[in-house]
Amino acid sequence: MHEPQRMEPHQVSLNGTIAGSPYPPIADYAFLSDCEVSALIAPSGRVEWMCVPRMDGPSIFGAMLDRDAGGFRVSPADQRVPTGRRYLPGTMILETTWGTRTGWVVCHDVLLIGPWHHERERSMTHRRSPTDTDADHVLLRMMRCINGHVEMHVECEPKVDYGRRPVTWAYGDEGYGHGIARAEGESIELRLRTDLRLGFEGGRARARTTLREGDSAFVALTWTEHQPPTSYDDAYRRMDFTADFWHAWLSNGTFPDHPWRQYLERSALTLKGLTYAPTGAMCAASTTSLPEAPGGTRNWDYRFSWIRDSTFMLWGLYSLGFAQEAGDYYYFIEDVASGDRDLQVMYGIGGEHELPESTLDHLDGYEHAKPVRIGNGAYNQDQHDVWGALLDSFYIHTKNRDQLPESAWPILCKQVEMAISRWREPDRSIWEVRGDPQHFTSSKVFCWVACDRGAKLARLRHDTERAERWQQVADEIHADVCEHGVDPERGRFVQHYGTTALDASLLLIPLLRFLPPEDERVRNTVFGIADELSVDGMVLRYLVHETDDGLDGEEGTFAICSFWLVSALVEIGELGRARKLCEKLLAYASPLALYAEEIDAATGRHLGNFPQAFTHLALINAVMKLIAAEEEFVAAHVTAPESPAQLP
Repeated sequence: MHEPQRMEPHQVSLNGTIAGSPYPPIADYAFLSDCEVSALIAPSGRVEWMCVPRMDGPSIFGAMLDRDAGGFRVSPADQRVPTGRRYLPGTMILETTWGTRTGWVVCHDVLLIGPWHHERERSMTHRRSPTDTDADHVLLRMMRCINGHVEMHVECEPKVDYGRRPVTWAYGDEGYGHGIARAEGESIELRLRTDLRLGFEGGRARARTTLREGDSAFVALTWTEHQPPTSYDDAYRRMDFTADFWHAWLSNGTFPDHPWRQYLERSALTLKGLTYAPTGAMCAASTTSLPEAPGGTRNWDYRFSWIRDSTFMLWGLYSLGFAQEAGDYYYFIEDVASGDRDLQVMYGIGGEHELPESTLDHLDGYEHAKPVRIGNGAYNQDQHDVWGALLDSFYIHTKNRDQLPESAWPILCKQVEMAISRWREPDRSIWEVRGDPQHFTSSKVFCWVACDRGAKLARLRHDTERAERWQQVADEIHADVCEHGVDPERGRFVQHYGTTALDASLLLIPLLRFLPPEDERVRNTVFGIADELSVDGMVLRYLVHETDDGLDGEEGTFAICSFWLVSALVEIGELGRARKLCEKLLAYASPLALYAEEIDAATGRHLGNFPQAFTHLALINAVMKLIAAEEEFVAAHVTAPESPAQLP
């Protein structure tokens, strides 16, 4: 059993946060999205992360990474802790209730979505088919007093280009309800519209008022030519339209009538919110450089679209019935994979190939975790899982659409041939280690997936020659993995050839159908990871002292790996153990049912970028798999067991 690096007792408060830190716990942030831009809001009512003109753009509010990098707060005067927060059910609209000594106020925050805008001229960013709706490019914040009276404060202090450039405010027209912010040397123009009276103090726009029972107010920020609301009634109408959009979208899904439905719905909404609508790309997370260990250096920019996510994305979306989003994402993958260039590990959400990594040394970092990075140097790494991930995506898409697009066949052939030519070489694995390349077992398995799925699709096209040749190589890779990727003494798979270390990516072996779940090596691997690569039941990617990942320090348990373990336990028939772990993982959800990348098993603290698409994808797949398996078990035994513990 691996013991994680623990913080000193005086450093940790009762709720698992760093005592005295000015930064909210990562899990306490709320996530908003209009499918082009996202925002993170602290419990204090302060927007602490928002990038424009799209999710991977420079921040205008960056207090999440430096308390002096810009924020936008709406809250009662001198109060930082709300009485309650929730999403309006089935939406991405945040509702915050404030109870003060003198009264009660309810606030709503939303990134607006409106009707399709591009009627007279075509959009220059959209590559997918136009729909009936589009991002309004407006952050709307509304407040209403429901009892007594409450003094409300508004403070909007943007600092553009990741906090490097403060803005100067000026009034936009007569009166006090329209402010315009500009920064020297920047083309962006921010406009603030409100029914309150704005005043300007340097780079900060402020407003304050006392709301009495029945009073309401709004403030709206926009960064494009799209018009913000001009009155509270207009703001309410546009918020209502946005709520209808989210309700209608969610109703397209197929969710089980089960107590865990709320987690599936929130995960689906989060994935939709992390999808960049103009291209169909999925952002791995909305943030950069949130640390994987408190104060550590494992800080990465995740505002890109990873090929390795594609299989899990399509699994999750198709299992919930979101065929349109699955199709859009598939065609984004097809877009970036076409042409003469080699397939990359990741791409920009607009399809960009070059993602150079640099550091923002002027930012202090979340709880002093430095460096703060933008870009991601892993984009040009050799990671051999990409070919298998792509081919499995093509295979899943074909099964669900009952056809293989003709445009996909040349791409498919190229990637299978790449896997065939490169599978014997070492790589840096699904985890993008920055140490020396190794013959990682999971990478070989994904090369097998590329050839296996390629052969199946070739048979569908009656291309016998390719099907036979690709299947022959698949069999060769399979035999090589079973010979060199297994610890002969313990009869289980290992992280890479020549080691006995475990790796959580080996949990994918039964999920990818490399071997049947009843195979003893599969069972030994699953049990080994559950017993030896876990901390209090939560799964680590690997043991850092056994793995040359080119980095220092510890990391938390990876939520996606823990959900993979749930799926793998279901596969091998350990339903009782799978349910126990799944219940534990769901209990670790944030107050708004969101997940970061990692969870500190000692404190339950969320670590890493947030919200993390990979985690929510794994949650959907694990929960759907477990629900289906339990229903099958119950049906086979006529009457339900008295308790989950009676499941096998």
